[in-house]
Amino acid sequence: MIKEQGEGKSRYMPGLDGLRAISVLAVIAYHMNVSWAPGGLLGVAVFFTLSGYLITDQLVAQWQTAKRIDFAGFWMRRIRRLMPAMFVMLAVVGAWLLLFDPERLASLQGDFVSVSLYFNNWWLIFHQVSYFESFGPPSPLGHLWSIAIEEQFYLIWPILLTVLLRFTKQRGKLMMFILLGAAASTVAMAMIYVPGSDPSRVYYGTDTRAFALLIGAALAVAWPSRSLSAAISDKSRLVFDILGGAGLLAIVWLIWKTNEYDSLLYNGGLALFSVLTAVVTAVLAHPASRVAKAMGCRPLRWIGVRSYSLYLWHFPVIILMNPSGIADDVHAGRALVQIALSLLLAALSWTCIEEPIRRGFRSPFREKIQGWSPFQYRNKRAVSALALMLFLISGYSSLNADRPADPSPAIIDTSSNGQEGTTLPVTDPGIPAVVIPEAPIPMEPQPKSEESSKPATNAGITAIGDSVLLDAAPHLEKLLPGIMIDGKVGRQMYQALDVVDQLKAEGKLGDRIVIELGTNGAFSSKQLRELLSSLQDARKIVLINTRVPRKWQDTVNSTLEEVANEYANTEIMDWYSASKNKQTYFADDGVHLKREGAESYAFLLSKTLQGG
Repeated sequence: MIKEQGEGKSRYMPGLDGLRAISVLAVIAYHMNVSWAPGGLLGVAVFFTLSGYLITDQLVAQWQTAKRIDFAGFWMRRIRRLMPAMFVMLAVVGAWLLLFDPERLASLQGDFVSVSLYFNNWWLIFHQVSYFESFGPPSPLGHLWSIAIEEQFYLIWPILLTVLLRFTKQRGKLMMFILLGAAASTVAMAMIYVPGSDPSRVYYGTDTRAFALLIGAALAVAWPSRSLSAAISDKSRLVFDILGGAGLLAIVWLIWKTNEYDSLLYNGGLALFSVLTAVVTAVLAHPASRVAKAMGCRPLRWIGVRSYSLYLWHFPVIILMNPSGIADDVHAGRALVQIALSLLLAALSWTCIEEPIRRGFRSPFREKIQGWSPFQYRNKRAVSALALMLFLISGYSSLNADRPADPSPAIIDTSSNGQEGTTLPVTDPGIPAVVIPEAPIPMEPQPKSEESSKPATNAGITAIGDSVLLDAAPHLEKLLPGIMIDGKVGRQMYQALDVVDQLKAEGKLGDRIVIELGTNGAFSSKQLRELLSSLQDARKIVLINTRVPRKWQDTVNSTLEEVANEYANTEIMDWYSASKNKQTYFADDGVHLKREGAESYAFLLSKTLQGG
């Protein structure tokens, strides 16, 4: 935290900047789809808890000094600290899109407006935009939902805290009221979350994420930074260091081991993680902590001080520099350039925008900003221009480097929330949208006239799936006459049990069952077990694993493999391995099947069903 004038008796705590650095690096690793940081999204939870602590610490200090909170002054400082850097980033991204991708810019008008007015998280919820399960190129502003939550907190919390402070004189009662609010938010997340479904609603919601901010706020009441003294016993210092070190290791371990589809996260896990973050924050805020001194080392402090600007810039850089327009195809060389450019832009933002405005332009530009800064005043304009040109040129060339000469339309699953879909976007904005029927498509065989006398030898096969199954359906009908295919665009695993129950009721469920689901998102082992248990009378069940260049691919395939081994009548059709390095099988999205891929898919399934 950088001390700001008029915000109470605050002091600089370098250890917290070190924690900020680890958090923003975890978020960057997550957005770059680095395999060893599937839980990098937890970095945002750390930021929330830190913000709740630091802001409440400042406000309570101001109340104790003046018996009032200066709302206008607080909000103005927040505006000066946060808005200028964000609006510069928005202007640069908007200019880039205007020059090189105006169609995409037009489609992102709602993003720009909602980000500018700090209600982006609710805009995403109301428009059912998934944070985790998206096929089209994501918005380069898709990470700013969290900034909206923080701004909403900054707007509302000083007023609520004033009411609490006015009517609650005891620290214990004040903490109790704050923690009750945190508990209500935790319960709201658990109640709204549907296991196995896309968790974006509870991930985005101010109501379902407030617990992290409030846990930090409760810590500020119990552990005010201005009251902490370095004069403590060696035994107490050792306890602090053990707690802080173990807590930091636990945070890193959870970033390594957790993923966004773990249902425990949304059933109290994120709240417990916030408590863990609060413990670490308490240690790092203490002036006697040796862990705090280690976390306040110069490299971590440099990144932590600029963590806000680094958070602003990294995602647009990643998205706009990736040829596919998504962040799921990791390329080491490009990733290094993206990281370096993000750091450069963050340093420029801090040095040229944030720090001068925060100080009211009272400091000379030649003054070195806290920590190391390589930018002298005479070079700032040149470096800024060079950075912007590098951003534009590298992004534009990367975007066009691998673009096919003759793109073809790709049907894309977008209704991952189970909503009925009609018109679906395509990968290239210049290609007309593809219209898909809304209802499930039961496909009854239509044998050719010369084959009309042949018996339907595969009438006992029922295939349930999504649009990938629909891609292969014509070829499956030729190889397996009599097969009944129930496919629906955007279908997910949690919907499969209802489909099975309906087919049973209609007498259309065969004794050989094919399940092709996972294209549109992950699911829990419990859901898959429930589905397979409902099919225990089936002679044979074939689960088809998935090839989808998205974060949930490996989670889906490992879950299928794990659960299939528990059921004697179940086996895996390994489409993931069979399609490896077969780019000609797939449309531009890397998921849906061209004719060659559909024929190979149908042949492999036919062979699997027949036991070959």
